[in-house]
Amino acid sequence: MTEERRNRHRSLVSRLWLFAAGFFAFGFALVPLYDVLCDVTGFGDRKKLAQASEVVEAPDENRLVTVEFVSTAPSYGAWEFRPQVSSLEVRPGKLYEAHFRATNLRAQPIVAQAVPSITPQQATRYFQKTECFCFTPQPFAGEESRDFVVRFIIDPRLPRNIDRLTLGYAMYDAPGSG
Repeated sequence: MTEERRNRHRSLVSRLWLFAAGFFAFGFALVPLYDVLCDVTGFGDRKKLAQASEVVEAPDENRLVTVEFVSTAPSYGAWEFRPQVSSLEVRPGKLYEAHFRATNLRAQPIVAQAVPSITPQQATRYFQKTECFCFTPQPFAGEESRDFVVRFIIDPRLPRNIDRLTLGYAMYDAPGSG
């Protein structure tokens, strides 16, 4: 192999390593980026969430909305994370709660951060979490299992054409915890 060809291969390998390292760093930056996104857009704003906890219930007795619960844990983490029930039938304007169970499958302690998502996206503004384990990082001891709760209310002004929502969580190792 010629020297020129070796240099090209070294250059390619170097660029591929940089690319892989960039994606790895991006994965760890997701939680702080989510916090910045919440600050910029107002979604997940802690001040608004504190105000939402003072919600007065006014249920719409003539309407039912199905809320599905899903969870994921990245394949590189050693987590087991799942909702206790797969769905609930709820009345807009009434406060409900859902339970999730998370297990740290590692022997060493770790801090986790749950990142929520709501679909369809246009329903996000009508879905108010009054209490959620996703608001703060969650410390786990080695091989510890914990139950978590999310309390929520769906605004009765949710458009009538939306009768099904999905509340999803992804559980990540918090930056600097491992």
